[in-house]
Amino acid sequence: MGTTCSLFASDGVLAAEAWVRRVAAQLTRFSDDSEISRLNAHAGEWWPVSVETEQVLRASIRAHEMSLGLVNAAVLPSMLAIGYSRPLSEGHCVAVLDRARPLPALPDVLEVRHGEARVARAAGIDLGGIAKGWMADRLCEMLGPHSLANLGGDLSAAGEWPVAVGGVTLLLRDQAAATSSVLRRRWTGAHHLIDPRTGRPSESDLEEVSVVTATGFEAEVVAKTALLAGRELAPAYCATHALAWWFRGRDDS
Repeated sequence: MGTTCSLFASDGVLAAEAWVRRVAAQLTRFSDDSEISRLNAHAGEWWPVSVETEQVLRASIRAHEMSLGLVNAAVLPSMLAIGYSRPLSEGHCVAVLDRARPLPALPDVLEVRHGEARVARAAGIDLGGIAKGWMADRLCEMLGPHSLANLGGDLSAAGEWPVAVGGVTLLLRDQAAATSSVLRRRWTGAHHLIDPRTGRPSESDLEEVSVVTATGFEAEVVAKTALLAGRELAPAYCATHALAWWFRGRDDS
């Protein structure tokens, strides 16, 4: 998944790890053999997808609705334009920002039906953090009533767990947390968090947002939406969608 994954539970961790590896291999865009890469490669055609991939694609459409379009899985062309064409552990490529364009609304370029999906021509899907939040929730369901899944900072907890969020330690009780940030996964002239309104790296006056919500999927969507929305709109959005939140602005010391 291009990030660190941690699982904590009294039983079933090895089976859960195997599930993470299998599903991550289906959802990654960095392998030509993954389901997402094949779906993108066959843009314009209905293409078969597994149960897990179908569910995450449907979750991406919910994320688009929940974020009023700010969380948009049709971000692959922009990711390629900023040079994020391979895992950052292998180094980034040269950014060509003049190729970046505002993203189309996800429902206009992605259709999902039972066992199949279709991406519009010239579009491309990158599930990114949506997949991590969704997978964290499924892992806690698999691992039982006292478990914690941390997929690259997308946390989902079953039972009570102390976790570090926004520089403080919180006790999650059957809750989830996530942080969206432009301070990591960045390189000269670019970072990975794309504003779909421009198709370019976000220029929000917020650099980092952490939230606590009921599910890992919601935490991922709310944190990213709040960061992209900026300091003026983020508090009202978080008040509606989150249980707790923390912001860091560009000018904060």
